[in-house]
Amino acid sequence: MNIKETDLKGLYGIEPKVYEDFRGFFIEVYRKDVFKDLGLDLNFVQNNQSRSKKGVIRALHFQYDPPIGKLMRVTLGEAYVAAVDIRKNSPTFGKWLSFNLSDHNKKMLYASPGFAIGFCALSDIMDMQYKFTALYNSKGESNIRWDDSDVGIDWPEKNPIVSERDRGAQSFKEWLEKPESNVW
Repeated sequence: MNIKETDLKGLYGIEPKVYEDFRGFFIEVYRKDVFKDLGLDLNFVQNNQSRSKKGVIRALHFQYDPPIGKLMRVTLGEAYVAAVDIRKNSPTFGKWLSFNLSDHNKKMLYASPGFAIGFCALSDIMDMQYKFTALYNSKGESNIRWDDSDVGIDWPEKNPIVSERDRGAQSFKEWLEKPESNVW
C-alpha cells in the first residue's frame, strides 16, 4: 500500500497494492499498522455506502461534532472527488485538491477531520464507500455550497444534479462566521 500525504496536510492519496490474476483481484483497503506507521492511529467506527447516477454532485460535506475523518473509495464506476481544507489555523486553509477515484484505478483518499468533501459521479452508476473515524451526528454536520465562488472548485459537470440540502448549503464565508468553525 502506497500512502502519500498531499500538499494539503492531513489529506492522503492511497494506492493499494493490487493482486490480480485470471480470477479477479485482491486489495487491502485498510491496515491499522501501515496507517499507524505514518502517524495515523485511526479507529474506524462506521462504514457507509452511497450510490449516485452520472452528473450527481454531493458536496461539500463535513462533520465538526465530533470531528470526523473519512477513508473513501469508489467500488463501482468513477468519481471526481474534491477536498477543501476548512481548518482556520492550517497553512493551506481554503485550498482544495481533486482526485479521480474509480473501481478501475482502485485509488482511495483519506481526509483528516477539517476537510469538506464532495464528489461528482462521472459514470452511469457510481458507488462510494466511506469509513468514518467517528459516529455520524446529524446535529454536528454541515456543508458548504458545491459551487461557492470563494472555494472555486472546477467541477467536471456544469449542470449537475444536486439535492435540495446541497442547493441550500451555506457559503464558505457563512461557515467561517459560525463559532463551531473554530473546532479544528
